[in-house]
Amino acid sequence: MFGDLDREQIESILKHNAVGRLGCHADGKTYIVPVGYAYDGEAIYAYSADGMKIAMMRKNPEVCFEVDHYASLTNWKSVVCWGRFEELRGNDAAHAVEVLTRRFSDLTIQDEHLLTYGQRLVAASAATASPKDPIVYRIRVSEKTGRYELR
Repeated sequence: MFGDLDREQIESILKHNAVGRLGCHADGKTYIVPVGYAYDGEAIYAYSADGMKIAMMRKNPEVCFEVDHYASLTNWKSVVCWGRFEELRGNDAAHAVEVLTRRFSDLTIQDEHLLTYGQRLVAASAATASPKDPIVYRIRVSEKTGRYELR
């Protein structure tokens, strides 16, 4: 049986997972990549080195994000979100790092890379940030849908 997830099920999938797939499109090319993330009920937070996905999202901030949970090929749930990429600095970046740290700590993952670079980014001003610092960002979710299969 196939069906639609309700709002509560969609929120649960987003809040209880930590890896999703980010889809972005720019210059006639579509790029989909897995990312570690945290969701606070309104936005998806993540961080990345400066690279293809960041460059594409800067050109076209409209993105798609997908999260799924598979028990088997005939027992799965999938959520797709659409939203807008926003690069974060200062207090917004600090909030994102807190949300990510709390989520990853909940998973008993001690991601020192996130803590070290995220804290550096928050502390650095735009003028002094190193190109090697990670880009902290959020996706403000504007639309969500979910589907499931259960046999």
